[in-house]
Amino acid sequence: MWMREALELAHVAQTAGEVPVGAIVVKDGEIIGRGYNQPISGRDPTAHAEIMALRDAANTLGNYRLTDCELYVTLEPCVMCAGAIMHARISRLVYGAPDPKTGACGSVVDLFAESRLNHHTAVTGGIMANDAAQLLQQFFAARRRGN
Repeated sequence: MWMREALELAHVAQTAGEVPVGAIVVKDGEIIGRGYNQPISGRDPTAHAEIMALRDAANTLGNYRLTDCELYVTLEPCVMCAGAIMHARISRLVYGAPDPKTGACGSVVDLFAESRLNHHTAVTGGIMANDAAQLLQQFFAARRRGN
């Protein structure tokens, strides 16, 4: 259910010409933050879907600490996003497709398994992975064709 919401946001990113990644933050069964990739349109290298969703959730709660919140994202987070997720104190991360080039949940590195870090987020990957991967593959295939 929640990953479908994140996938809808990935479609918004795609329509805007961005890499189709979407994310939501959930607390107590309600969406409190939404985000999708916007680094191109926003001219902001930090405007990944996860960061945008964390910012939205922090504004909703009036606090940068997002304890007892879950983040759902369509693609395995990168190192930057993994760091932000930990600093926000997200309790659980659920992602869709793995990212073999920049994934920080085990594909390239696993920051969440690093015992020396002071916050530990539970991670579940592979949820609706085929849907998320297919959206990304279609996006990049269209780009290669010049569409």
